[in-house]
Amino acid sequence: MIAIGLRAAPSEITYAIYDVDAKAVVDIDQIVVPTAMEWPAALKYVRSNLLDILREYEVRCAGIRLAESNAKTQNISRLHLEGVIQEAFASSDLNGYYVGAIPTMAARLGVPRGDMRGIIGGINRFEVEGWDKLSEKEREALLAAMGSLRV
Repeated sequence: MIAIGLRAAPSEITYAIYDVDAKAVVDIDQIVVPTAMEWPAALKYVRSNLLDILREYEVRCAGIRLAESNAKTQNISRLHLEGVIQEAFASSDLNGYYVGAIPTMAARLGVPRGDMRGIIGGINRFEVEGWDKLSEKEREALLAAMGSLRV
C-alpha cells in the first residue's frame, strides 16, 4: 500500500510518498505554488497537481501535517493550502486520511510528543535511509505519511 504525507508552507507543499509494505521512501518532492498566478488559480493548480500525484502513485492513505493552532502568527496562505489539500483528498479515491499537528502525529506514530522535535530535527528513530539528508519539512511530510497507516 502506498501512503502520502504532506507539509504545506506558504509557497510550496512538500510531499513524501511511502511504500508501507516495503517500508521504503518512494519519492519526496514539492509542489511549488506559482507566483505568477492569481491566488484562486494557484490553488486550482495545486489541487490538480496533487490529484495527479495521487493517481500516478496509486496512493491509498494520507496524512497532512497541520500548522500548530497555538502558533503566534498563522499564515493564511498555508491555511488555504491545507484546505485545498483536504478538499483534493475528499475528491480522490483514497481509502482514508488524517489531519493533525505534532501531537496528533506523535500519537499516530506511537512516540511520546516530547520526542517529536528531536525526530524532526534529525534523530532517525524510524531507521529511514537518508534521514540525515532530509530537510525538516521533508521529515515532517514523511512522518505524516507514516502516521497515515492507521487510517
